[in-house]
Amino acid sequence: MADKMISLGAKLAKHAQERADHPAVTCGDHSVTYAELHRRSNRLAHGLENLGVRQGDLVSIGLPNSVAFVEISYAVWKLGAVPQPVSFRLPPAELDAIVALAESRLVIGQLNDGSDRLFTTIAAVEAASDDESDLPDRTAPVAKAPTSGGSTGSPKLILSGEPGMTPATTPTTSALFISTDSVVLLPGPLYHNAPFVMMMTGTAYGAHVVLLPRFDAEATLRAIATNCVTWVLMVPTMMSRIWRLPPETRETYDRSSLQIVWHMAAPCPPWLKEAFIHWIAPAVLMELYAGTEAIATTSISGAEWLEHRGSVGRVAAGEMMIIGEDGQQLEVGKVGEIYMRSNPAAAPTYRYLGAQAKSLAGGWQSLGDLGWFDADGYLFLADRRTDMILVGGANVYPAEVEAVLEEYPGVQSCAVIGLPDEDMGARVHAIIQSSGAISQEDLIAHLSDRLVSYKRPRTFEFCEEPLRDEAGKVRRSALRDERLSPLPIPNSAQPKNCVGHPTHCAEC
Repeated sequence: MADKMISLGAKLAKHAQERADHPAVTCGDHSVTYAELHRRSNRLAHGLENLGVRQGDLVSIGLPNSVAFVEISYAVWKLGAVPQPVSFRLPPAELDAIVALAESRLVIGQLNDGSDRLFTTIAAVEAASDDESDLPDRTAPVAKAPTSGGSTGSPKLILSGEPGMTPATTPTTSALFISTDSVVLLPGPLYHNAPFVMMMTGTAYGAHVVLLPRFDAEATLRAIATNCVTWVLMVPTMMSRIWRLPPETRETYDRSSLQIVWHMAAPCPPWLKEAFIHWIAPAVLMELYAGTEAIATTSISGAEWLEHRGSVGRVAAGEMMIIGEDGQQLEVGKVGEIYMRSNPAAAPTYRYLGAQAKSLAGGWQSLGDLGWFDADGYLFLADRRTDMILVGGANVYPAEVEAVLEEYPGVQSCAVIGLPDEDMGARVHAIIQSSGAISQEDLIAHLSDRLVSYKRPRTFEFCEEPLRDEAGKVRRSALRDERLSPLPIPNSAQPKNCVGHPTHCAEC
């Protein structure tokens, strides 16, 4: 028999009674117990209600990682409203577009320039009420409404198909392996979907959720050791920065408490994946492939990955198939577009605002990723169709080239894009964030040993600025658009393997 479901607010009230003094959320030097989180979110909920928030309203939350982020999220849930997390770094125009699409009742952020009547702060919400009493039990019709992490054009919201509910009795085991006894570390920003979901799940299950104010490689290891962390969510960018710490720094911190380390959200270079598997144990490192839409998922353990190198695992929930350009299902080993569907008898897992799903008959939908299955049912990703580079009729998948580039010492991160080429249609261009001077000759030799000629970058660009955000996402379309000058220098004028901006190269 299925466990009874209750609202997220009711579950927090339950924890406040049964686990009153247990730590709920820690961020930096600030920590609150479940009793304190309950009282604090009650006061904020009364404040939001006095400011006009009602059941079903979307409330945009643009805050950095903090205990306050969790408190205001629960305040929103307690009103039966919907948290709509957004980056606190969004430029005003992008934030305005999201808020307009969401029809947000309020926007909660850090600064108020007086230009937006919807804008308020945590302090202002707190000042709107000093009432810490329990509210009538309400359930949000939608648990969350994040923005699309990969969108570069018009904004898109992904409204969860699940209401703001959780099991009344915390399960002893779950698909994510979070339990009441877990100490959950979230070094990534809560405005991204995966960290937000894990915060929601961790607190709903009564775990101790530890946040980093911002990601820092050594601070992550320190938090693991200091808090005896058992469960971590990372993206490959974080793993790479941790691995590039001096070995003596990495080994300074105790990691023996770790039971599960999940990584997701972006392709992980095979060399890095294997290094982490052996560093923290094959049974500890887990990978999940899915989308914010939660239509279907795959998962794979480190031990499985060593037997199926490069795979993101078998289908763990829902269904997936590979479709060719002719619309037909492809056989094993053939690269095509990944289509997914959830249980046809279940309610939809999401709803878009500002976009339409790409779909086929029978409930099958695509998120734009390419991949293939092997004979054992393990899924391998190629790339997103929109990111694929067509070089002289041959397909080049940026993630494959980026994985090889990131093996090279000194490459902190990189992004591979396609730029116009008069002869081949497109050429592969690599943008590299480096930690110091890199020998282009040695880098080319490294690539030549690992990639067929048409996949190798023909031009390189070096920078010091991060190319990926804190969730490991790279917006290749935006990087490409920035480099398409209105008056590009013809490719024939560029020396082979030129260094620098392709249209502003000192050697051209």
